[in-house]
Amino acid sequence: MTPSLLQRIEEALQEVRPYLNVDNGDVEIVRFEMETGVLELRFVGACKTCSMSAMTLRAGIERAVRMKVPEIRRVEAVQ
Repeated sequence: MTPSLLQRIEEALQEVRPYLNVDNGDVEIVRFEMETGVLELRFVGACKTCSMSAMTLRAGIERAVRMKVPEIRRVEAVQ
């Protein structure tokens, strides 16, 4: 992953982090597969066990990241 790509992903995540932090949660980048366009994230803190994390991933995180980083086709949560 190039530094500029990583920086753009981090900037996009910074936009959603305040919403995750309110509930004592966060996400961290695990990896980005350039060939498939899949970004893998790990939920941490309260987000790890939250029943709404799937909705947060699709409606919040994936949407924000894909708008800023068009190379990303999908965002997946991993353990």
